Amino acid sequence: MTRPTAPIELTGTASRFGTAVRLPDGFVDDLRSVCEVIDDERATAEASRDWWPLALHWSIAGQVPNRAGAVVRPTTTEQVAAVVRRCNESHVPITAAGGRSGVCGASVPAFGGVVLDTTALDRIGDVDAASGVVEVGCGVFGPDLERVLNTHHGLTVGHFPQSFDLATVGGWVACRGAGQYSTRYGKIEDMVVGLEVVLADGRVVRTGGAPAAAVGPDLTQVFVGSEGTLGVVTRIWLRTHPVAEVERRAAYVFPTLTVGFEACRRIVRAGATPAVLRLYDGPESARGHGGDGTECVLLVLDEGDETIVDAAMSVVDTIATELGRTGDVGLVAAWTAHRNDTSALQTLTHKGFVVDTMEIAAPWSRLEAIHAATTAALMAVPHARAATCHLSHSYLDGACLYFTFAATPPPDQVDATYVALWDAGQRAVLGAGGNLSHHHGVGLNRARFVREALGTAFDVLVGLKTTLDPNGILNPGKLGLPSPFGDPAWP
Repeated sequence: MTRPTAPIELTGTASRFGTAVRLPDGFVDDLRSVCEVIDDERATAEASRDWWPLALHWSIAGQVPNRAGAVVRPTTTEQVAAVVRRCNESHVPITAAGGRSGVCGASVPAFGGVVLDTTALDRIGDVDAASGVVEVGCGVFGPDLERVLNTHHGLTVGHFPQSFDLATVGGWVACRGAGQYSTRYGKIEDMVVGLEVVLADGRVVRTGGAPAAAVGPDLTQVFVGSEGTLGVVTRIWLRTHPVAEVERRAAYVFPTLTVGFEACRRIVRAGATPAVLRLYDGPESARGHGGDGTECVLLVLDEGDETIVDAAMSVVDTIATELGRTGDVGLVAAWTAHRNDTSALQTLTHKGFVVDTMEIAAPWSRLEAIHAATTAALMAVPHARAATCHLSHSYLDGACLYFTFAATPPPDQVDATYVALWDAGQRAVLGAGGNLSHHHGVGLNRARFVREALGTAFDVLVGLKTTLDPNGILNPGKLGLPSPFGDPAWP
């Protein structure tokens, strides 16, 4: 069984927030009557963290955001329902956690309580080859799913996030994730056919199941992206595709980022959907692809049916060479070889750097303004060293911009600098017409921006939470939702 990967060494077990809810007497023993329970101090501390970059600094200092009182490891939906029901009856917070590869603190138990480890819910169920639909347990890791589908069925889901080796399918669904081949295959919400969800009172519901339906609102999409705050997703039905027949690659260079944006816009608006369409601004092109700091590199990769792929790449080439020039196709191979390497994060953290990424989505008409405003805002923060950007996912109406930023504050200003960078960058994005998140989700780190981002629609989200989880036990402190346990001790 694949297990979660530790983001960095953990040198102690202290809770930084210090706001953990005390478990009632006999509660852990009651949980043990349902499934495996772990309450060892070291193990519960390890299960109480994820890949949130700021928390990596805390791990080195021997702290987790907040330590759960117990970790449960159910193997069936019925066991999940029994655990959740007990937490609801006793008003104990419960946080579902799979691979714990999220970078926003979404699977951190903000108020302690119980961590529900989903990784034993790792069964790959029925595969409807004719319809191209696979049933997947929420605890299945990406490589295990693709191995079974590729080897035994000639199929692929096509979801390949940078966290592919680290994340579970349930995690993909929880944060509304996007894979690096999303322009061809879509984001995870485009792949989900239906869900099985355990509600806060222990009821189990099924949503979706049809190719397209008109039976009221799409209840599946209510839970996709809800980060475990509205229910615990236990099973997922996903659309699949035949394993690709061919692959094609290309690279191009544009004189400015504005011209590169226009090339990507024209490509997608013309109907071409190459799996990978990644455009780097001048500094990122120079850092990773040998550019001069002003020119911008575009990497293109497509796969699938030969006729369709060749047609898409022909459209790409016509538009890209009209606006720019052909680049070194070897850059695509270099990117594919290192695209999931996260070692730089740990190295820079050990050196005292504050490093993070911020991915947002916006209409084509706003990308240039957002890039300029956000990079300027980030660089204006004291101790900032770099703020760069690439376009990573494209759509008919807009794209995802992915900002990377770094700072070198004094040791006693790490937290303050991190907060300042996020305040400056995220509010610059919102002010220039972008959204809050494209695929990393919200978690703890972005919770303070949700009301601002959603406006009056935030009250609708609160209403859903109040109706589905009246006791507020499901992953409290996330998505900026009110919590009966108080405000999370962050920021």
